[in-house]
Amino acid sequence: MFTGIVQAVATVSVLVDKPGLRSFTLAFPRGFCEGLEIGASVSVDGVCLTVTERVGEDAASFDVMQQSLSLTTLGALEVGSRINVERAARDGAEIGGHPLSGHVDFQAVLGAVRNPENNHVMRIAVPSPWMRYIFPKGYIAINGASLTVSDANRAEGWFEVWLIPETLRMTTFGDKDVGAFLNIEIERGTQVVVDTIRATVEERLGPLMGPLTALLRERGVDVESLLIEK
Repeated sequence: MFTGIVQAVATVSVLVDKPGLRSFTLAFPRGFCEGLEIGASVSVDGVCLTVTERVGEDAASFDVMQQSLSLTTLGALEVGSRINVERAARDGAEIGGHPLSGHVDFQAVLGAVRNPENNHVMRIAVPSPWMRYIFPKGYIAINGASLTVSDANRAEGWFEVWLIPETLRMTTFGDKDVGAFLNIEIERGTQVVVDTIRATVEERLGPLMGPLTALLRERGVDVESLLIEK
């Protein structure tokens, strides 16, 4: 488990591609690897990876299987790429963000950036099936960072987060340009509640769902929005 509080920015120093597998070595800031053992978990841009080798005092190697390469941004990494990293939470650790599994759900696209004074606002475009889990003031994990959703528009398929200077200093978000892909992990508690409500409604309405959906659509009402709006 991870807390969603990014601890450092690491740099890709070596990449080796093999059939169905990518191995890479990350160079970490001094002290990050203290006590880090083979088999330990590290969140790499929000993806939970296992240390396969220690390389000197301040570097470690990881393997990424094909499924993770396809689902996340790790398949696009290059030597010199900078990424957010966090070591696995210890028992009793303060959860400054929200609990994360390190299992990325999907990739989203940075749709727009604006910079009010002392702030950095990212508008992120989301595939429609996932917008049902994103609510204003709810948690979301972006590249391993726990952030609060400031606004969300389900009809247009986007949400926004506001970043303070400290967040920009400790992460790679300031490097991201419009069009960049981002790893997203939705908040599990929200997912459970939304899916439970949807399943209950569908179970109780049963055979009526089809005709009811058609009737509401004739009147300009989207059933999906009724199930996911607060």
